Amino acid sequence: MDWAFLQKSWDKWASTNIGSFGEPLKAALLINYDPLRPSRLWSTIAEQEGINISPIELSQFVSFIKRNKLQTESFVIGHNQYMVTSIHENWFCARCLNTSKPSGEGAIVMQTSAFLLVALYDGSIGSASRAMVSVDQLVWMLNRRNI
Repeated sequence: MDWAFLQKSWDKWASTNIGSFGEPLKAALLINYDPLRPSRLWSTIAEQEGINISPIELSQFVSFIKRNKLQTESFVIGHNQYMVTSIHENWFCARCLNTSKPSGEGAIVMQTSAFLLVALYDGSIGSASRAMVSVDQLVWMLNRRNI
């Protein structure tokens, strides 16, 4: 694993895509995740920006992914509960069930060979499209190195 490349790529990507007004994402997590490794090895947060989740929240989210009942269960990140709205080969989208924002909130979860990228955004269809482009940029960089 090229951790220096990962750190540099994350920092460059996060600085232009997360947090500030006008950026496509409000927060993102990069979770070290390999579904084929032994269950005794824990998933860890490799990077995070705009949100801090606890090890318990991380464990619950990873368990949600491993159960693979995306269409019948919801998941929690931070203070928000999400329901999956669309599922694709290596990613899925979800909408927040308990948002107070009129335009809503959403999440995109994409898997690479070694990570889960969780991206959170505010808004609806236009915001989701911008968020997806942003997520795709980082995943493309990681996939080039088979990370």
